[in-house]
Amino acid sequence: MTPAAVLARIWRSATGRFGMLAVAAIVAVAVVSLFWTPFDPKTVDIAARWAAPGWPHLLGGDSTGRDILSLLMIGARTTVLVAVGSGIVATVIGVLLAALGALTARPVREVVAVLVDILIAFPVLLIAMMLSAVWGGSLWIVVWSVGIGFGVNIARVARVELRRVQRSDFVLAARASGLTTVQTLTRHLLPNVLPVFIVQLSWSMAAAVLAEAGLSFLGFGAPVTQPSWGLLLGETQAYISLHPLSVLWPGLAITVTVLALNLLGDALREASDPTLRRDEAEPHAPQPAVVA
Repeated sequence: MTPAAVLARIWRSATGRFGMLAVAAIVAVAVVSLFWTPFDPKTVDIAARWAAPGWPHLLGGDSTGRDILSLLMIGARTTVLVAVGSGIVATVIGVLLAALGALTARPVREVVAVLVDILIAFPVLLIAMMLSAVWGGSLWIVVWSVGIGFGVNIARVARVELRRVQRSDFVLAARASGLTTVQTLTRHLLPNVLPVFIVQLSWSMAAAVLAEAGLSFLGFGAPVTQPSWGLLLGETQAYISLHPLSVLWPGLAITVTVLALNLLGDALREASDPTLRRDEAEPHAPQPAVVA
């Protein structure tokens, strides 16, 4: 199935359409913020301190008079960077560990299985805190810690699927025809576990957004010089009883992003799953006529 056909199938689904539009909007906002924001997010304007939503501050101002809409637009760049970066790291680690755990000799598989069990016991936040304690808090620490943590989760699920597909007749025939292990992996194994992998990756990217927000909220994520939705949430949560809208906007942005990534991942799974495509391709059996 071509990418255009996959996108068409996603668009026919209401949840997939919402996820696609929401993710596209977030990426577009992140790109636009590279060139333009309503106000300079670093400018302090005492006159706009806790400004109510309206003109010219459409979403209001924070405790120092900074424009919240501008901060959210800049924070979208941080979110996209963390989601994409951690997704790439998780993909590389997940595929590598899954391939080693499914296609190598038994001693190597057992070592990989034990390593995955050890790494999966460490929560992502704990890994990020340990790395931040050594190298200091930064977005790259968040990207690597989240990528490692969720890459192990992907490896655990993908390894089981690879082992299942590996015992299929067409894989055995491919090996008998002379294909190497790498060729079998890229041509037959990975395409058949792609739906499961996509779902795991979408969940990992959604969890990466939550992890970055939580780490920034706790002071282990983005530095104060780089606006982040989690950092903005942490700065405004002390005033929630007096100015609840200032907390609503970053929380709503995080919620919509996580929901959109999860829904888009489910739609991608349905669009790329060959079993679901076969179900749609098969004509429905004619119903027997009922004679009164």
